[in-house]
Amino acid sequence: MAEATTQVLIFTYGTLKQGHGNHHLIQDLILQQDAIFLGFHVTHQPHPLVIGLHGIPYLINLLGHGHQVKGELYSVSTRGLVRLDELEGISIGHYERLPIELYEEGKEGVLVAAEAYFAHRSFGERLWERKGKVGLTEFGEEEGKGYVRIEDRPHACDVLHDITSFLSNNSEEL
Repeated sequence: MAEATTQVLIFTYGTLKQGHGNHHLIQDLILQQDAIFLGFHVTHQPHPLVIGLHGIPYLINLLGHGHQVKGELYSVSTRGLVRLDELEGISIGHYERLPIELYEEGKEGVLVAAEAYFAHRSFGERLWERKGKVGLTEFGEEEGKGYVRIEDRPHACDVLHDITSFLSNNSEEL
């Protein structure tokens, strides 16, 4: 791990997981000694996990709704965290990094305090409602096929604008 840095435990549940569209960033962080894979984990409490525009997965900060969500846990340096925050759009209000309790898959008695990227509070709950309050337990291989990487989206694409438009009209497509 990079010298003299604080480590943050980050729970990944979507495109940052192994085999998914943004895992290359995690791989790069591991190569740069800015991240370590700690294993497969599950949320202690149920949370909604839905798929939005461009196949983007969103964990929603509504404790007790949805399902327990499966994902991966990484220890990430502060330098690595800057890169993850940039990808997740923290500064523009796409996601927000919040605390979450997990347990290692198969070891339900030992809780781990970590952080995860949640849909920003400005739209998360409304997205859950528009998706019919139906969520996933895992962003798997099939769901990953629908993900459109940033560089493959239309140049004029503004995800936050598109989310707002979807939430304010009655169309069923997202």
